[in-house]
Amino acid sequence: MSDLVHIASAPMQVRKPEWLKVRVPAGENYFELRHLMRGLGLHTVCESARCPNVGECWSHRTATFMILGELCTRRCGFCAVPKGLPHGEVDWEEPERVAEAASKMGLKYVVVTSVDRDDLKDGGATIFARTIEALRRHIAGCQVEVLIPDFRGSDEALEIVLRAQPDILNHNTETVPRLYPVARRGSRYERSLRLLRRSREIAPSIPTKSGLMVGLGETFEELLTVLKDLSAVGVDIVTIGQYLRPSGEQLPVARFYSPQEFSTLKQEGLRLGIRHVESGPLVRSSYHAHEQTQKLNQ
Repeated sequence: MSDLVHIASAPMQVRKPEWLKVRVPAGENYFELRHLMRGLGLHTVCESARCPNVGECWSHRTATFMILGELCTRRCGFCAVPKGLPHGEVDWEEPERVAEAASKMGLKYVVVTSVDRDDLKDGGATIFARTIEALRRHIAGCQVEVLIPDFRGSDEALEIVLRAQPDILNHNTETVPRLYPVARRGSRYERSLRLLRRSREIAPSIPTKSGLMVGLGETFEELLTVLKDLSAVGVDIVTIGQYLRPSGEQLPVARFYSPQEFSTLKQEGLRLGIRHVESGPLVRSSYHAHEQTQKLNQ
């Protein structure tokens, strides 16, 4: 129990520890991919959310595509993606351009996410489905993981995505219920859990996945409750990473967790019955996603 107590009671650190320092994005592959995305009018969550792993991932020619524009209709306190009401029609050609970019990058495993689009009747579900279909047409044997919003609880929207048969259905819980009013404004913890449960009920053969950030002020007991809840709704993969403040406009970091604490959280998740837990300071939902899926199938 000593590790568990340590997680709950460790003092807040004000300086970023050494294990969270990453290289500035650079290199031939990085600039090539940036040029490719700009040329095709595509967005990535890597850039829009200011992910600390963008340099590593892009240098290895991997990226998470962010469809449906770059303006999010919700105002989550942790996220750097621009907020606002999107203008104009849905870009129905976007799925083909995503597939073209993925093909040029030589990808066999593609992660697709989106901003929240509460202005659309289906929340963007149809574009998700068409993107999955386009990737499969353009790239033989392509595996597709989708990281979807909650679609405001719509089973119909969820079914549209599941009918396209993604290889992994991902929806991030992000944080503990108590922090939703400040960290995930416009979202509901119970609605996220329901989406993950309904996904397994509608398409039991499609594995589900969810991600958590730590360092926003949660307690260990609250994290343990979330892991129990995710296990109870049948989630197969959980990712746990350190929250890093993208800029002065987002919520501050309450404290930094150590690598040992992340290891303890991983063991707790496995003990609770989750099949695979990826836990570490720089872990993100789509970070090394193909490896997470491979481990799930071992």
